[in-house]
Order: sequence, then C-alpha cells, then structure tokens
Amino acid sequence: MPMMFFSCYLLAKIGNNFHNLIKCINFAPHYNIIIRYMRKNFGQKGVFTAPQPVLLIGTYDENGVANLMNVAWGGQCSEHHVALNLGHERQTLENMRQRKAFTVMFATLETMVQADYVGIVSGLKVHDKVAKSGLTPMKAEMVDAPAFEQLPVTLECKLTSVREEKTGEVRVVGEVINVSADESVLNEKGKVDFDKMHLICFDEATLKYRLIGEVVGNAFVEGNKIRKA
Repeated sequence: MPMMFFSCYLLAKIGNNFHNLIKCINFAPHYNIIIRYMRKNFGQKGVFTAPQPVLLIGTYDENGVANLMNVAWGGQCSEHHVALNLGHERQTLENMRQRKAFTVMFATLETMVQADYVGIVSGLKVHDKVAKSGLTPMKAEMVDAPAFEQLPVTLECKLTSVREEKTGEVRVVGEVINVSADESVLNEKGKVDFDKMHLICFDEATLKYRLIGEVVGNAFVEGNKIRKA
C-alpha cells in the first residue's frame, strides 16, 4: 500500500467518533500509515516552563518581623547563586534591600495551602501574614533572614545585586552562603532525599500544583545509550 499521511484530528472529525482516533493510532503501523499530529500556536499567552518550582522567599522587615512570599519566576543561575524576578511593589524587595539577605525554601505537599496563601496576600497590606499562615519562623544560621520549621530545606542567601529589567520586573541575585536541611528529609548517606520532601511544582499552563514524582533515570548516564551506540 502506498505511503499515506493522515491527520489524526481530521480522521476523528470525519468519523465523528473518538474510537476512530484510537484505531488510527493502533493500526497505523500495520497499514504503513504515518500519523501527523496537529500543533496549536499559543503565541505569548502560552509561555511557561516546566516543571516550575514553588519558591518561598523569607525576609525580615525593619522591625524584625518575618515575611514570606511565593515566587513564580526564579531558580538557580550558577553554582552558588539564585536569581529571582520580583515586582516593584513587594515587601520582600524592600526587606532585601534593608537586610541584604534572604532565604529560599521549597513548598511541599504538606505546606501547599500556606504557600499559596503567602503568594496571594501581600505583606504590604497584611503585615502579620506569616502569623496567619500558621508557619513558624526561626533565625537562619548564617544570614539575617528567617527559615521556617515546616519547610525542611533552606537556601541562605546574601544579596549580591538588584537590577531593574526592561520587562518591568526587578531581577534579584543572591549568593547561597549555606544550605540547611532537616534530618527528616535526609537519606542514609546524609543527602537531601526529594522523595521525603514531597515537593510540589507549579503548572502554569493550568494554574495547578502538582506533586513531583518518581525517579525515571540517572542524570549524565542515560544519554550514553545514544552516545555509545
């Protein structure tokens, strides 16, 4: 039979039956059919990265009151540095400039509600939002910023730069001075175990939180299956 190209979307529409789409996928190899899947362009409205961590940024204000915010845009930018993109009117940004320090923590399944709360409530309007969240602040070991008892891993950062971006945000970079972890999330070798942390990530495409799942491979190893072939 000559090679044929079909759009699965059109096959399903023609038959007006979802089962036709399934048959197309299942029997295509037997009939020498190549399936071309349709693609949709979202433009700039569909921009997202995945997986996207749910970062929680801790700071102290001028009175020593702990503040915590949920940051969507941020991550590790070099071996010992993290970068965050913040809005101009943020209590966190003001605190960072005063204290020259901040902490970065990761939301977990157990702290999802609190993490979402500190992201939708501004410290400029609700000064006791940490107290209302139920999270318990404590002094970080090496920087002038808070850690939190319920958040098991903390990156303690010294503020290194604050830069206005043309995109309208403020880019903040911090040097990680120390990483502290609760013993409850360490494995038998004393390293942080993601399975024990129950980390969640942000699905910006559907505005959902998702639980980070199982191990599926080994970094810097799986690619050798191709390189050595």
